[in-house]
Amino acid sequence: MSSYSELVAQAQALMAQAEQVRKQELANAIADIKAKMKEFGITLEDLGGTAAGRRPAASKPAAAGKSKTPAKYRGPNGELWSGGPGRKPDWVKAVLAAGQDLESFRI
Repeated sequence: MSSYSELVAQAQALMAQAEQVRKQELANAIADIKAKMKEFGITLEDLGGTAAGRRPAASKPAAAGKSKTPAKYRGPNGELWSGGPGRKPDWVKAVLAAGQDLESFRI
């Protein structure tokens, strides 16, 4: 039976070997893709990218979860809430549970 330290050393050696194989396979895949792009005259722009591998500023997705409705309420720690439909923020639930009037937090 192998000792714990021997098994850890084997696992580390296998991980290093796996990383080397991954790097080689990645290099091969990139070379294949570049060859196909050259063969068919495909550019990064055709694929929706740019030369730097970044999206143009105009195509960035909008921030998820950000409301376009102006805030109507400001919480005790500066949190903002529009007061719209949907789930109430935790700070609103806490204010209401404490028996406070939400109108006192109106902006």
